[in-house]
Amino acid sequence: MHLSTGVDTILLDLGGVLIDVDYLAAAQAFAQLGFRDFETLYSKARQDHLFDGFEIGAISPAQFRDRIRDILRAPLADAQIDASWNAMLGSIPPERIALVERLKERFQVLLLSNTNAIHVPAFEAIVARENSILDFKALFHGAYYSCEIGLRKPDAAAFRFVLEKHHADPARTLFIDDSIQHVEGAQQAGLHAEHLDLAREDVCGLAERLGLLG
Repeated sequence: MHLSTGVDTILLDLGGVLIDVDYLAAAQAFAQLGFRDFETLYSKARQDHLFDGFEIGAISPAQFRDRIRDILRAPLADAQIDASWNAMLGSIPPERIALVERLKERFQVLLLSNTNAIHVPAFEAIVARENSILDFKALFHGAYYSCEIGLRKPDAAAFRFVLEKHHADPARTLFIDDSIQHVEGAQQAGLHAEHLDLAREDVCGLAERLGLLG
């Protein structure tokens, strides 16, 4: 199946698509602090939209940490919370960096990530240390973090914001994400969208299968 015909812009997700993410690692890190049910943390926090608010910048890192302390009922240091929260962040394999560079030869390549103000400096430091890339955003023709633009996937406004910045036509844009709800949101916003099933393949395999590399 070749989708490259009629597509001139590729919009990529970050977590799971480019950078490896291991939620279990964060769960284990919080368990070491005495909290052994990370899923409960998420479900409790959902009640007051903690994570959604953090991802659009409506909640500051300080407010986020205070809420975690409240939920866990523990006087944790900022550094302990940050380290546990960032434990989910892995590496970007070099072949995925190379993929972005190859895609840029044929397409306008953009990034849209639902992320937060604690994760951003952490993953940018990982990329600088492991991939020798000091300006991660410069790897793309445009890169946008939800916590900076105040919009998050799967809301249509998030897709529109990014595409309008780069004069990209939704009908000529292919979005790739490993979260099915984001894929569905992109489709509703008029984009072509492919769900990356990480149990079956990674983004390099998907790009090859879709004929994006020529």
